[in-house]
Amino acid sequence: MNQQVSIVMGSDSDLSIMSKSATVLEDFHVRYEIKICSAHRSPKETHMFASSLEKRGIKVVIAGAGGAAHLAGVIASYVSCPVIGIPMQSTYLAGVDSLLSVVQMPSGVPVATVGINAAENAALLAIQILAVSDKKLQFQLVEYKKKLAKGVLVKSEKLQRVGYKKYLQSNL
Repeated sequence: MNQQVSIVMGSDSDLSIMSKSATVLEDFHVRYEIKICSAHRSPKETHMFASSLEKRGIKVVIAGAGGAAHLAGVIASYVSCPVIGIPMQSTYLAGVDSLLSVVQMPSGVPVATVGINAAENAALLAIQILAVSDKKLQFQLVEYKKKLAKGVLVKSEKLQRVGYKKYLQSNL
């Protein structure tokens, strides 16, 4: 079966964060591929990779990069499918440089952008995009959100029951 989502990162140093996208996609049984591809260090391979995405049936791309963080934008310039950019936390500016690079795309080349290192949210956004035409994914998302809500209620009930001091101690 073909993958629906492509997870791509600019460096293997991003894998510990980007793997969180893979985990979420696996939880929802969404097929994906994962690759390292640098917009700056391997531009020819990046061009070939991006140019092949839609021919291979990819419906959404999740691209993470740090620093100059051009990977999502470069890929978006080649495809018509949605691209979700994950700005990676960087050494010098804590990821703000990456965030600004990903979010400030020129007119005509949109990239949906999640928060710094927010790989889980990128995967959930990809799933929401796919769910527009997939009833099974729609159902899974509804159940996922119910589970999130229940978790908040359980925590609130515990806080009311034990008080904030004991709650904080029990969560250390």
